[in-house]
Amino acid sequence: MAGPAELSEPLKWLGIFGLGSYNNFMAKIKLDLHDIFSNGRAIEVELNRVIQEAVSKKIELVEIIPGKGSGQLKKSVLRFLEQPQIKRLYRRIEKDDKNFGRIFVHFRY
Repeated sequence: MAGPAELSEPLKWLGIFGLGSYNNFMAKIKLDLHDIFSNGRAIEVELNRVIQEAVSKKIELVEIIPGKGSGQLKKSVLRFLEQPQIKRLYRRIEKDDKNFGRIFVHFRY
């Protein structure tokens, strides 16, 4: 973990504005699938990429946006996340109750 002298300028300002410190600043990865919704292979590649990035960088939250549509893409994302080799990497899935087209994946660290 970076020491205080190594923090980037925006992170240094967090404490000044009362937004906490770098240590409790939660990082998040956001994956919007709107642009590749019709390419099943590209979707799987991107889902694998963000899951592996979250694990390797110890990111606590991944937000996946399949969009609202008919719900088929969301079902496909959920099936991907339920695979045993993927499921063991995260702690839980949260389906946004305010926005049907959004899924949060919470990781354990």
